[in-house]
Amino acid sequence: MNDCLFCRIATGAISTKLIWSNEEFVAFRDIDPRAPVHVLVVPRRHLDSLAALAEEDPAYAGRFVRAAVAVAGREGLLDPERGFRFVANTGPEGGQSVAHLHAHILGGRALAWPPG
Repeated sequence: MNDCLFCRIATGAISTKLIWSNEEFVAFRDIDPRAPVHVLVVPRRHLDSLAALAEEDPAYAGRFVRAAVAVAGREGLLDPERGFRFVANTGPEGGQSVAHLHAHILGGRALAWPPG
């Protein structure tokens, strides 16, 4: 999709410093961080949301989660004394602001619940 912000980032049409990538996914820092570590994990392939991911091959969904965990590890959040939050907002009431599947990896401090 030519007008999709995250598709353009994933293809390199918009320059962003990637902190992790492979052939299927990219990761970069959120421009409005809500925690000391706030990274977005984005499929290179356009999917509208987590709901669309549920319709995909389960192996692809598993690779998406594995990519998110790899990013958390790269950020030092897999230590048992640390941890992280994995968030995939879906739809306007769920807080999704870009209609392209993405996961937020948040950490670097104790996170409150409920998130708000």
